[in-house]
Amino acid sequence: MNGSERPILLVEDNPDDADLTLRAFKRAGITTPVDVARDGVEALDYLLAQGAFESRAGKPLPVVVLLDLKLPRLDGHEVLRRIRADARTRLLPVVVLTSSVEEVDLVRGYGGGANSYVRKPVSYTEFVEAARQLGLYWLVLNHEPPSASPPGTAG
Repeated sequence: MNGSERPILLVEDNPDDADLTLRAFKRAGITTPVDVARDGVEALDYLLAQGAFESRAGKPLPVVVLLDLKLPRLDGHEVLRRIRADARTRLLPVVVLTSSVEEVDLVRGYGGGANSYVRKPVSYTEFVEAARQLGLYWLVLNHEPPSASPPGTAG
């Protein structure tokens, strides 16, 4: 798959899961750069170009956010709520990528505005295939609304 100028934002606090996701993308041929946020606060700072990420001001938003739910400092549900509440990020594609099998998380995820909800496969082979399919859909097949343009740019 061709790389994109816009990165993927992976919000994942578990270094092993983050590494597994990066390796799965590489193995699946996804060359789009992946930025990793380790908790919910860092994810919002990245997306809103604030705090440690002020230097991101004017840079493109990610093509998609892969959001774990069980995060330190600010959980994934609250991150999703804040993404949807901010005009700059409200249309940004967000895929909940979690190991949670709780029905309440699934309902809250979609209720909070998630575009998709994917349970992390247990086996590496299944995870690579899931990563390939996520990449194919979000990087190649999906068409974004024009207003999903980065802050400060015309849609």
